[in-house]
Amino acid sequence: MRIKKGFVLREVCGEQVIMGEGVGALDFGKLLCLNETAAWLWKRAEEAGDWTVESLAEALCGEYDVDSARALADVKNIVAEWQKVNVLE
Repeated sequence: MRIKKGFVLREVCGEQVIMGEGVGALDFGKLLCLNETAAWLWKRAEEAGDWTVESLAEALCGEYDVDSARALADVKNIVAEWQKVNVLE
């Protein structure tokens, strides 16, 4: 998977939000607020380019004190939300 071109993470009024920029995101028209962990995962996904749920879960385990099963479940939920709002390819 990868983040669709034109979607970026920005800080707005102290909140981490995904927003659309440019022609590729013209029909997005909203902001998606992320918690600290989701914002960290978004940054890792941006850095990786192509990634899998499993690779993000592994990175999460390396950064936070979380077991692999919990990390995988959490990443699956976050990625499902991103897919629902159509910010991934």
